[in-house]
Amino acid sequence: MKSFRKELTFNVPTRRGFVNITPQVEEALRESGIKEGLLLANSMHITSSVFINDDESGLHHDYDKWLEKLAPHEPVSGYRHNDTGEDNADAHMKRQIMGREVMVAVTNGELDFGTWEQIFYGEFDGRRRKRVLIKIIGE
Repeated sequence: MKSFRKELTFNVPTRRGFVNITPQVEEALRESGIKEGLLLANSMHITSSVFINDDESGLHHDYDKWLEKLAPHEPVSGYRHNDTGEDNADAHMKRQIMGREVMVAVTNGELDFGTWEQIFYGEFDGRRRKRVLIKIIGE
């Protein structure tokens, strides 16, 4: 069995945003040479996420509005975590809702997706460099 590891780097210029990372993940899969196996993609930061869904702008807008209702950024004084001098308690909660990682089957050298599935990086406390780990195992 082979193993492959690669890090992707993102710097979303806004506090929140969604980035389709499917092309970068597919490139990592090609680089790995693995044809059958499993691919893990996970955010290496506690205020961002990796998830699978449709690449449709209305859905992304809805996610942003929904997450902001569930864990609003302001008032920052409403979160005990922010007593530490930070202002990102909401970002931690949004990450918890959207998830840390995805696992995708690799079949015949391709991501074995369902219809419309794409991989996204979700940023909830942006404006700085963050990483996503790609780990692929298989043959």
